[in-house]
Amino acid sequence: MSTSIQTGRLKVPEAANYLGVGISTLDKMRMEGRGPRYLKIGGRVFYRLTDLDAYIEAAVIETTDSRALAG
Repeated sequence: MSTSIQTGRLKVPEAANYLGVGISTLDKMRMEGRGPRYLKIGGRVFYRLTDLDAYIEAAVIETTDSRALAG
């Protein structure tokens, strides 16, 4: 996976591993129009690390306690 990390573009199995979900879950999310943004190049699907990180950041749930700690 280090080569993919260096290019910033991951294949589906690598992206699923990065997100901590199964490959089939990531495939289903993509087919349903949910989940992180992706690239389709020559019929192959790739995920950019920046898009995966943005997806993870968007999933953060703020709680009353976390807002209070933020100041």
